[in-house]
Amino acid sequence: MELKRVVVTGLGALTPIGNTIDEYWEGLISGKSGAAPITYYDTEKFKTKFACELKNFNVTDFIDRKESRRMDKFAQYAMVAADEAIADSKLNLDEVNKLRVGVIWGAGIGGLETFQNEVLNFAAGDGTPRFNPFFIPKMIADIAPGNISIKHGFMGPNYTTVSACASSANAMFDALNSIRLGHTDVVVTGGSEAAVTIAGMGGFNAMHALSTRNESPETASRPFDASRDGFVLGEGAGALVLEEYEHAKARGAKIYAECIGGGLSSDAYHMTAPHPEGIGVIAVMKNCLENAGLKPEDVDHINTHGTSTPLGDVAELKAISEVFGSHAKNININSTKSMTGHLLGAAGAIEAISVILAMEHGIVPPTINHTTVDENIDPELNLTLNKAQKRDVKVAMSNTFGFGGHNACVIFKKID
Repeated sequence: MELKRVVVTGLGALTPIGNTIDEYWEGLISGKSGAAPITYYDTEKFKTKFACELKNFNVTDFIDRKESRRMDKFAQYAMVAADEAIADSKLNLDEVNKLRVGVIWGAGIGGLETFQNEVLNFAAGDGTPRFNPFFIPKMIADIAPGNISIKHGFMGPNYTTVSACASSANAMFDALNSIRLGHTDVVVTGGSEAAVTIAGMGGFNAMHALSTRNESPETASRPFDASRDGFVLGEGAGALVLEEYEHAKARGAKIYAECIGGGLSSDAYHMTAPHPEGIGVIAVMKNCLENAGLKPEDVDHINTHGTSTPLGDVAELKAISEVFGSHAKNININSTKSMTGHLLGAAGAIEAISVILAMEHGIVPPTINHTTVDENIDPELNLTLNKAQKRDVKVAMSNTFGFGGHNACVIFKKID
């Protein structure tokens, strides 16, 4: 069967460097760091005392107070980003066939703060199980797309993909396939996460996964730098409206880019560490290129997973050199996690939005905070260090990898 073309017609973002698409893009190209001391709880006894929290965000500016109290933060963030993307798409919600509109969302953890607080409240009590009746509906990872579909009446496929930090890239690939196989006309997709909590930070600290650069939080996320010491936890959401090309064209929609493929693979190696030779990452990028019908030399820009961990950054860049060969040095490679921190299940979505906006504006955002060359990294690679670079980006790839060895990749193209 002939696959249908899939395009991006709406974008929404809620990030540590901007609470709308325009603010997010301005933060990206200006090299803004979203890292700062944590304000949500007392960090005195924690190894890491900073994160990339949202700034100047008040949920009741977007969601009724009573309704918002029935949602964990990760679901609140999803609603806000999705609403921006739907409004941006200019879909006529009175005319669209809602049976053919789906919501496929990613979340690596879900309602962590809700779970944490309910358990702490129980432990502090007399042993009587007095739990909030909204405990389970607030916590479960699938509630974010559920809430989006309920609000807008979308009756197509509705579910959450969970593959740790690859979750929202998995969601986008599922959304792409749903449309190109003819099952849906429109899918709202993306991801959200809200893990800057005592449990989230304490758990990642116990794994020695987080940076402890407490004296300089704004420079702590430093992908590819020799002095990197772990990732910086972020929070927020990214949303995209994917739409069948003819459907979008018929209604005169603005088209940001075409989503032309994706890939999946597994490291099958270790719970948390990447394969040192990047075997799974090599496979996922090759799968993605094949799925999109592209050659390695067609790619202009890659937004890497690039978390700022000692092992992960090197393995990913080795994999890029393996897949793209001599063309690797012609690609603008970056890691926007240097600015936003690591949004876990939302990372794939906000980074996909970054490459789409790079295509639209002809500018590749920088990898900030780079001061010291890592001798394990090929010096010929263009890592777009410290300053945005102008580039006519026709094809761009976004990589995301998760604990458990999950690898997901999506690729976009300027519309013909």
